[in-house]
Amino acid sequence: MPPTAPSPALFFETANAFQRTEALRAAVELDLFTHIAAGKTTAADLATACQASAKGVRVLADYLTILGFLRKDGERYALTPDADVFLNRRSPAYLGGTLEFLLTPQLRDCFQHLTAAVRRGGTATSAEGTVSHDNPVWVAFARAMAPMMRMPAELLAGLVGGADRPLRVLDVAAGHGLFGIAVARRDPRAHVTALDWANVLAVAAEFAKAEGVADRHTLLPGSAFDVDWGGPYDVVLLTNFLHHFDPPTCELLAKKAHAALAPGGRAVTLEFIPEPDRVTPPGTATFALTMLATTAGGDAYTFAEYERMFAAAGFARSEFHPLPPTTQQVVVSYKG
Repeated sequence: MPPTAPSPALFFETANAFQRTEALRAAVELDLFTHIAAGKTTAADLATACQASAKGVRVLADYLTILGFLRKDGERYALTPDADVFLNRRSPAYLGGTLEFLLTPQLRDCFQHLTAAVRRGGTATSAEGTVSHDNPVWVAFARAMAPMMRMPAELLAGLVGGADRPLRVLDVAAGHGLFGIAVARRDPRAHVTALDWANVLAVAAEFAKAEGVADRHTLLPGSAFDVDWGGPYDVVLLTNFLHHFDPPTCELLAKKAHAALAPGGRAVTLEFIPEPDRVTPPGTATFALTMLATTAGGDAYTFAEYERMFAAAGFARSEFHPLPPTTQQVVVSYKG
């Protein structure tokens, strides 16, 4: 067979990728997916429901059909299974609200300066990027990203549970608090201490109350670098936190976790952990670019790197646990 001719398709798909983003945002803002789920399936009916023009809705819905969010039969549109689960506002797994965080101007601005970030080796928008002191972006994260974190939180809780005595758990940089809350829900004897900025912990407290574990959910406001973590704990949760920092800082935090743990305790780290080649699996490995654009020293570290960090902090051993079907993985590090 003759070799495949070079194609500019990937170039144009990538250069125009912002159009996909804005089409999705427009559909979420118009509640297009929810209206289709409710039976408004033609452009005319959708235009009335969305308070938009029939032409505008038709063009947008056709584009979303091409992308794979919708199906089209004649003049009628239908949701794909994925869209029905994740983009129908009435679904418990609705993810449309995550756009509030994913598309915040602060994050988008970081990528507008990506060339400078590549030259610098870290974010070019400020000295610390998104991890600056008490950054309000994390309140938006806590509220908007909670639906996306429920599945990994339940899966992680399955790795943490099973103790023969009440667990004392510290949830570092707790954010929405769902990881610690999931542990408390699974183990009715567990007590969770959530550490984060006070304005972020207010969101975690709301979720703890809604999940019925507020009486076993204590708030520890402040910076993870400055606050006394207390203890001893049986488990220290480090979820979606270490990737924001360079290896020496990660090692410092691992040492704080080691000091806060009781003998035989565990540090449980949830992260985007690529294979040693750093390009697989794609959904995990691409996170390194997010850290390059938005943080001064963060990265997507391999298991071998985490293993070295926790060993240097005094941990006896570390285990790697995939967390399918999510794009994240878990490292469980044991204190001797």
